[in-house]
Amino acid sequence: MDLVQAIVLAIVQGLSEFLPISSSGHLVLIPHFLGWPDQGLAFDVALHLGTLAALILYFRGSLVTLLRAWGASIVQRTPTRESRLAWQLLVATIPVSIVGLLFNHYIEEHLRQPLFIAGTLTFFGLLMYVADRWGRGGRTEFDVSWPEAIAIGCAQALALMPGTSRSGITMTAGRAFGLTRLASARFSFLLSMPITLAAVMYTLLLKSRELSNTMPVTTLLVGVVTSAVFGFLAIRFLLGVLRRTGFGVFALYRVLLGLALFAWWGLRPH
Repeated sequence: MDLVQAIVLAIVQGLSEFLPISSSGHLVLIPHFLGWPDQGLAFDVALHLGTLAALILYFRGSLVTLLRAWGASIVQRTPTRESRLAWQLLVATIPVSIVGLLFNHYIEEHLRQPLFIAGTLTFFGLLMYVADRWGRGGRTEFDVSWPEAIAIGCAQALALMPGTSRSGITMTAGRAFGLTRLASARFSFLLSMPITLAAVMYTLLLKSRELSNTMPVTTLLVGVVTSAVFGFLAIRFLLGVLRRTGFGVFALYRVLLGLALFAWWGLRPH
């Protein structure tokens, strides 16, 4: 992989990780249609180090508050709404951790295909529109019950399928449970931090040789920094859109892209 390819993929990762349009799907589609070799799941996960940094930077105030409350709930046994949310985020990470450990290899080998991504983009795009259109609640992330938090965590596990979108499916679940658009986005972003950190550590510790054989370290670092910059911009953009309107534009994009992929598949020579 050369530097240009790494930068392009990093920009795609930074933008699509937080916009509910599926970063994994786009990271498969872009190389496929540009004639590049599939960069592999290890590089995709490594780019998450940049988007994780963007998340930590943007939500640093909330993150410090949650960590302090979580620590106090252990040491001083003083539960608060912040400590309750912190525990919910940790417990809700368990489903995707289990599914990832069990099916990661199968997903990488069999599901990184344009036709499969067309289906997940379309189906979950329509589901997002329905949940946003009829999700009329005004609840915040601090109003999420334990069963709802676990259900959103299970929804996050579905995002291991390329084309689903981790942010998209968790925000969809949040809207279905009556969270406001901004609250569903905040819960989704905070929920992504533990599993993203775990995935990045796993990749860097156990697959560093695979990455070093694929590209120079400097190319990887440029990719990580690029994904961080564009990830930060994507968070600001999404929250700005949600303050003014809803998820409709993203649902429309997903459906149109999915239908275009179906049309391409039907017209291509077999």
